[in-house]
Amino acid sequence: MVVAYTIEDLIKIGIETLGEGEYNNPLLDSQLLLCHVLNVDKIYTYTHKDQVVDSQSVDKFLKLIDKRKSGYPIQYILEKQEFMGLDFYVKEGVLVPRPDTEILVEYIIDIVNKGYFNDKDLLKIVDIGTGSGAITLSLAHYLKNVHVYSVDISDTALQVATENSRRLGLESKVTFLKGDLFEPIDKLGLQNSIDIIVSNPPYIPTKDISELQKEVAEYEPKLALDGGEDGLDYYRRIVNGYDKYLSDDGILAMEIGYDQGSALKKLLDDKKTSPVDISKKNHPHCIKIIKDLAGHDRVVVGIRSN
Repeated sequence: MVVAYTIEDLIKIGIETLGEGEYNNPLLDSQLLLCHVLNVDKIYTYTHKDQVVDSQSVDKFLKLIDKRKSGYPIQYILEKQEFMGLDFYVKEGVLVPRPDTEILVEYIIDIVNKGYFNDKDLLKIVDIGTGSGAITLSLAHYLKNVHVYSVDISDTALQVATENSRRLGLESKVTFLKGDLFEPIDKLGLQNSIDIIVSNPPYIPTKDISELQKEVAEYEPKLALDGGEDGLDYYRRIVNGYDKYLSDDGILAMEIGYDQGSALKKLLDDKKTSPVDISKKNHPHCIKIIKDLAGHDRVVVGIRSN
């Protein structure tokens, strides 16, 4: 005998199967997965809760629920994640964009809109660590006269970001480059001409990765997470090399871990006062730590104070 399941039945089964795991919201995940299978919006699941679902869709839904229960990120299943009001395509091999990173993007948009670069006809931005393209494409979307050079060492990341630029109609405002940190920027001859350098580099200490939520530790790319023994490896490399590319009135802004503010401020302070570099004009005079809504350090910004 074939059992007939309604939309309401399946959502209840999804909730019971997922339970109260640390990495999921059973009700929301069940709704989103069923919407994905049926190609409907969430409102539909409320207004058609008594609709009987065909057996093929039931099987597909139950398989996805089991996959989600294993810890597999729902964003990879749905192949999308919202960021800065934009829909981004994501898949396994790229970091899932997170709301914390919006703080970095919002700061850059705000300072540009307040006229910090009023004397520039076209802003040149470099994003170190393209990932899905969330930072790169959000800046390209919300800022008018910009061109973003977006760098990543991962072929998968560059493929995903390129697809997102096509979907968002931003191809003409972005150049994607494969390479390690500033290497491809150097090859383009962009020394001392970049107005803004942004980055959300890997910043999780190696020993802490296994302690992250299961969906992050087991499924998201280690390359985008592992910041070395103390989590600061990539920051050291960026701070050591950024001044070769930043213009005299440029800005350096990076997302940081919740407890890394003091360490990053020291790195930038030490760089600014280094005997080798003290004569250069482009070191930030003002170093700011921006906190997230929970009051944790989230972004470090180096900016010239006029």
